[in-house]
Amino acid sequence: MVAALLALASVRAVAGHAPDAPAVLTTAVALFALYAAGPSMPRLRTSTSAAALWLAAVALVWMVLLALTPDGIWLAFPLFFVQLHLLPPRGALPAVAATTVIAIAGFGWHTHTLTAGTVIGPVLGAAVAVAVVLGYQALYRESEQRRRLIEELTAARSDLAAAEHAAGVLAERERLAREIHDTLAQGLSSIQLLLRAAERAIPERPETALGHVRHARIAAVDNLAEARRFVRALSPPDLEAGSLPAALERLCATTARSSGLAVHCQVSGAPTELPTPHEVALLRIAQSALANTVQHAAAGRVELTLSYMDTEVALDVVDDGAGFIPSEVPAPGSAAVTGTGFGLAAMRARARALHGTLVVESAPGEGTAVAVTLPCPATTPEAAS
Repeated sequence: MVAALLALASVRAVAGHAPDAPAVLTTAVALFALYAAGPSMPRLRTSTSAAALWLAAVALVWMVLLALTPDGIWLAFPLFFVQLHLLPPRGALPAVAATTVIAIAGFGWHTHTLTAGTVIGPVLGAAVAVAVVLGYQALYRESEQRRRLIEELTAARSDLAAAEHAAGVLAERERLAREIHDTLAQGLSSIQLLLRAAERAIPERPETALGHVRHARIAAVDNLAEARRFVRALSPPDLEAGSLPAALERLCATTARSSGLAVHCQVSGAPTELPTPHEVALLRIAQSALANTVQHAAAGRVELTLSYMDTEVALDVVDDGAGFIPSEVPAPGSAAVTGTGFGLAAMRARARALHGTLVVESAPGEGTAVAVTLPCPATTPEAAS
């Protein structure tokens, strides 16, 4: 635009045979050279003082051109945009106002008149330039704000995905720890007790020792099947073979046979079909509670009761063993014996995962009672499957 307007002013001066045509042509070339040199000076974009000096030089040459020809007023419009672009608002607006006044005064000096059109034209051009630049700057700020917001949302989404992944990894680790503790670890512990009993009975009671070895072999076979199903993430084999009450009865019989304890199982209420997660959790809690009784309680009798109620299902495991103080149970992994302390924590985690509760009541010399209660949602054949 600047080049075209300077060329137009020069052509009009030469074509009109104006006496100042050579001076107009020289001034136009000088103004174009000075203006064109601006983009090659990087400091103009970073230094307000450098931009102000360059704009002052351009304005000075432009005023010379305006003094030579009234066509110089056309250059005021592009100068408005440059001033608004390079100067901060507190300096740009006064510069635009001064340029407008100079343009009006110069044109009026050439025409020796000051009409409404002479004033309105430059003022309207300045207003348009200010509105366009301010509107562009507002759009640019909004675009930058939106870009930063998108970057923040993208970063937050990445952080959320990472947090969800970490939470999933921790949840899976807890699930694996519970499954291993309630299946393989308990089975291996039972096998160890049976083999230890067989070792003690070998010299004097070989038949008894043979019975212990057979029970250990059966336990090993069951644990192998449990491990295979665990790898495939299938239901426990006891539940695959029948209902939860039947699985608990078989568990009690196996525990009594392998440990010598008097283990009794009873069912209260009308058995109803529970969701698979509920049945798995109750069976695993019963396995863990009985294993703790065999290993730590020194009990002679254990009562296991499964109670079906209208909206809940409860499992109680009560023994007459040595008992303990529940508040003094060490945190998982912090006990002196490596690998202990996970039983109660795993049982509580299973109950909590199904929005249930688990209560442990015990005292030294008074036995132990473990009670778990799970909400019993209304099941349908589709939901149960």
